[in-house]
Amino acid sequence: MSADHAVAVHDPAGTLGTDGGPGVTTAILHGRQVSSPVRKGRSGAGRLRADRALLERYVQLRDPVDRDMLVKRFLPLARALARRYQHTAEPFDDLFQVACLGLLKAIDRFDPNRDVAFSSYAVPTMLGEIRRYLRDRTWSVRVPRRLQELALRVDKNVVELSSDLHRQPTVAELAHATAATEDEVLDALQACGAYRATSLETPRAGEDGAGDTLGDAVASTEQGFGLAEDRATLAQLLRAITPREREVLRLYFEDDLTQREIGQRIGVSQMQTSRIIRHSIARLRTAARA
Repeated sequence: MSADHAVAVHDPAGTLGTDGGPGVTTAILHGRQVSSPVRKGRSGAGRLRADRALLERYVQLRDPVDRDMLVKRFLPLARALARRYQHTAEPFDDLFQVACLGLLKAIDRFDPNRDVAFSSYAVPTMLGEIRRYLRDRTWSVRVPRRLQELALRVDKNVVELSSDLHRQPTVAELAHATAATEDEVLDALQACGAYRATSLETPRAGEDGAGDTLGDAVASTEQGFGLAEDRATLAQLLRAITPREREVLRLYFEDDLTQREIGQRIGVSQMQTSRIIRHSIARLRTAARA
């Protein structure tokens, strides 16, 4: 076997050598067998000592086999922490992967010289990774960090209190559970709407019209009402000028004819047509101010 390769082998029968008994994870590393100190049936204190020894060995040697053993040993802890956030809309597999990332960081950064259990160091690290992921990667609309964290706490308490009370909790109950004011809880509930964006192409549920989407229900400005008011106002103002002047203005603004073409139609010169247009518009403005 090449010195550049390491293979982890689980030996439940204890047949790979005298270094390990049943349930020992044995590593073939650089041509030798390395037994994991983690064995089935150990007491709690014995397991803690074995974990500590494995961590100290990894810190000294940085052996990837030891690292893999540590990951496998603490995967149940990562899974349990990810389950805490199953009430969110995020898939559990994504949360579990983020927790595993936090576990790897904790293993690589742990200092055995400090008098602290590895789990006491790893749990905050994994929870921090999960919370950071939920805060930075899952919100459709960015809201302040303080409001994001409060919205997650409120959402969690809504689920828990609904299960305990068999009804939806009130704002006062949520404020008491989250140690926040009622106004802050209302802001957090409103911020929850920014967590997931809904496509305007989503079909409208319970509607009789086939093919209707949420976008069809979005209000828009109707330009026709303003045009109707303008036409009514203009019809009133046109009474202030003569029929001939109204015809000249219609040919000029509606049919888009030139002054020369209008003059040819009504039998006047271009200069007279320009004068008619100018005087007609002046009278309309005067009538509009009255």
